[in-house]
Amino acid sequence: MTDRFRHAMRLMRRHAPQLREDGFALLRAHAGEHLDQLVAEFRQEHDQGLRCWLLELIGAARDERALPLLAEQLYSPDESLRSWAASGLRRLNNRQARRLLYEAGLNDTKPQLD
Repeated sequence: MTDRFRHAMRLMRRHAPQLREDGFALLRAHAGEHLDQLVAEFRQEHDQGLRCWLLELIGAARDERALPLLAEQLYSPDESLRSWAASGLRRLNNRQARRLLYEAGLNDTKPQLD
């Protein structure tokens, strides 16, 4: 785990809202570089707000390796997680992501089967 990632996660866990935002901003610019760590943090995190932020960052990475987690969270009982998963899939915008959105009823157009 890089120092930047550890520092940003410490900030995101602080109680001061501005520090939390600062930590999020540090990771947003480098989400793709930290995808594996973000997924690991998401899987072990219990704080609802932080889980949403982590899933938002995972989607912002626009990395196909995030597809399994985004697909899983697309059917989460938590509406916020479902929403961030759908947003991440829309950002990814590949054939499989579009198919997942269509199958979940979150996309009006049928995906192409090239």
